[in-house]
Amino acid sequence: MNKLKPFLKKNWNNILFALVIVVLLFLQTNMPFQVFVQKLVAFSPSELDAEEQVDIANYSWELKKLEGGVQSLEASEGKVVIVNLWATWCPPCVAEMPSMQALYDAYGDQVDFYFVSAEEKGRLTKFLQKNKYKLPIYKEASKAPEIFRVTTIPTTFVISKKGKLIMKTTGAADWNSEKVHAVLDKLLAE
Repeated sequence: MNKLKPFLKKNWNNILFALVIVVLLFLQTNMPFQVFVQKLVAFSPSELDAEEQVDIANYSWELKKLEGGVQSLEASEGKVVIVNLWATWCPPCVAEMPSMQALYDAYGDQVDFYFVSAEEKGRLTKFLQKNKYKLPIYKEASKAPEIFRVTTIPTTFVISKKGKLIMKTTGAADWNSEKVHAVLDKLLAE
């Protein structure tokens, strides 16, 4: 015991650091911590440069509504559209959801929102209820057009009334920012 005390006193900060790492790697606190960090580093997304703004050539995408029924993305042609690809197990996705809910609350009657997840209905419903989200959630009913096929989530697309991809953002972002509001206001005025 006499040798342990000086060792602990000398190395307490290294031991504490190692314990924090173990907790983050192996315990269930990992997800909340990752979400917290993602919220800290979330940025306000920007418009794509003009040369990167491509036309959405294909709106042919059938989506199953979480509450039942089928919706085609074609119904949103000629409107401002936001498509968010996400999952409940994805820390950056969960981190940006409060800002997405606030954006939806502000623009849900003017912009067509599609929150698309591959997860089962029960898990999605439980997540929405737990967090009191009122977002239009969809699952794929047909293969997505090429532009919406991504390997990283969250990925969010903002499409103009003219069918141009105005924003494409991967990773957690602050969607309820003044910058995003300004872009949407401009697109809605077109």
